[in-house]
Amino acid sequence: MIRTPEFVTDLLQILKSVVAATAAWWISVNLLDSQLPFLAPWTALLAVRATVYRSLSRGAQTTVATGVGVGLSFVVGAFLGVSVWTFALAVLVGLAGSRLTWLRDEGIAIATTSVFILGSGFGDQAPLLGDRLIEVGVGVAVGIGVNLLIVPPLRGQQAARHVDDLNRRMGETLIEMADELEGSWDTDRADEWVARTRSIDEQLATAWQSVWFARESARINPRRYVPSSMRGRAGQTTADSEREEVGYEEILTRVGEGVSHLRHLARTVRESTYGESRWDEDFRREWVAIVRDAGRSIRDPGAEVEPIYDRLDALAARASGADGLPGDLWPAYGSVLTSMRHIVLVVDDVASARQARDSSRDNPAG
Repeated sequence: MIRTPEFVTDLLQILKSVVAATAAWWISVNLLDSQLPFLAPWTALLAVRATVYRSLSRGAQTTVATGVGVGLSFVVGAFLGVSVWTFALAVLVGLAGSRLTWLRDEGIAIATTSVFILGSGFGDQAPLLGDRLIEVGVGVAVGIGVNLLIVPPLRGQQAARHVDDLNRRMGETLIEMADELEGSWDTDRADEWVARTRSIDEQLATAWQSVWFARESARINPRRYVPSSMRGRAGQTTADSEREEVGYEEILTRVGEGVSHLRHLARTVRESTYGESRWDEDFRREWVAIVRDAGRSIRDPGAEVEPIYDRLDALAARASGADGLPGDLWPAYGSVLTSMRHIVLVVDDVASARQARDSSRDNPAG
């Protein structure tokens, strides 16, 4: 767990937040001689976000919101004085302002800044509006600067990890189905396969979030322009990062379609459970082998298996021939053949996209 990209990224975010807040506090105390040395480190913490792009966008909102909060505090304090009612008024106006669409992410800073300034003794702060705004700007600048300079995350590893785990789970489900279908199975097992496809769908949504986050982390990120030789095999050039992101999106789109077909396959098997004895043994044996090899291919694109699509076509041709299966069996058999046909196409697309992704990672100059 400690070696996972998520853990390392979280640890780096904590360290960067500590560095940013401490640096902003030192500047506030030693260079600005501030009477409110918490404003700069507080805004620095708000500016250290998970990606450089988010730091800049949220930092801009934080600057505006905190500046409005400072101004609101001075207006209320100077013209109405500080009392229970004016304090409540400042908080009310600040919370109302936080609902503005273009400040929604950081708008609460309007109210919290008012609380800090009015609660710390407004009389001593009245002549220092400009100084407070400078401290806010220093805090945001320090936070963004630290996030830019100290290992800004690219997040490609997290996206790759989610994608690979999705492929593994889908492949293992197919292999497990093949193992069960070689012998006998019951409705409960088929229900478990259907439930597993729903679980894979939930993880698919998480994987999409990871890919979108990886794309955001690459925006305005100086690491994209560092030569890959200086960042090792885990690094990415700009072109490599873009190729991988496209690969992830293609894979997730196809995996989503594959999961839908896999669920349909599991439901068809479940419905056929009540007529299990009617399954033709020759058909079952060959179809199960195709299911298993499809699972191996999607779990591991490098697995050596015979061409699956050709085998599926050959099975369909034999089953539908003059000496093939009776016509009354085709609603179920035709359904499982069609589902596997779609899944096999997904297998080929996923394998090709993953190999292209891995190739771009291993050969950054190519």
